[in-house]
Amino acid sequence: MRKLRTSELNRLTVEEFKNSAKVPITVVMDNIRSLNNVGSVFRTSDALKVENIVLCGITACPPNKEIHKTALGAEDAVDWSYVAKTEDAIAHLKDEGWLICSLEQVENSTSLLDFSPGEGQKIALVLGNEVKGVQQKVIDVSDVCLEIPQYGTKHSFNVSVSAGIALWEIFRKINH
Repeated sequence: MRKLRTSELNRLTVEEFKNSAKVPITVVMDNIRSLNNVGSVFRTSDALKVENIVLCGITACPPNKEIHKTALGAEDAVDWSYVAKTEDAIAHLKDEGWLICSLEQVENSTSLLDFSPGEGQKIALVLGNEVKGVQQKVIDVSDVCLEIPQYGTKHSFNVSVSAGIALWEIFRKINH
């Protein structure tokens, strides 16, 4: 095996990315405090051709040098918007037919492994604050709460790690 050079990766330009077909996933960041986590979610969203990102509450917005450190330019490729109240963003997405999926540990959650998006279903994945998680008022209006199975002592992933796991699994199921 030989490690590939950057020039061999067939990377899209920002313009090509913006003009390409996207996966029907929207990421909603509910009060994410870490700029590194925001940037990391942009980068993962770019890799999986997520349709867009909605930044809510205290979540910082590009342009920002701290976001750029982990996004590495993905913040220029992935479409994003800012909505002050997460519940307002959720109401708008629901009106547009998105299935609201909060990534949170709740009673009667659905294991990410068991989640099956419907054919052609648009998925809005809500990611919560690093300490408090997804707000209860957002959980109350979610269609489903997804939980990543965990088997160790912590039962807690970093929000950007959780985003990567959940986005990959949803992406994989949509593109089966």
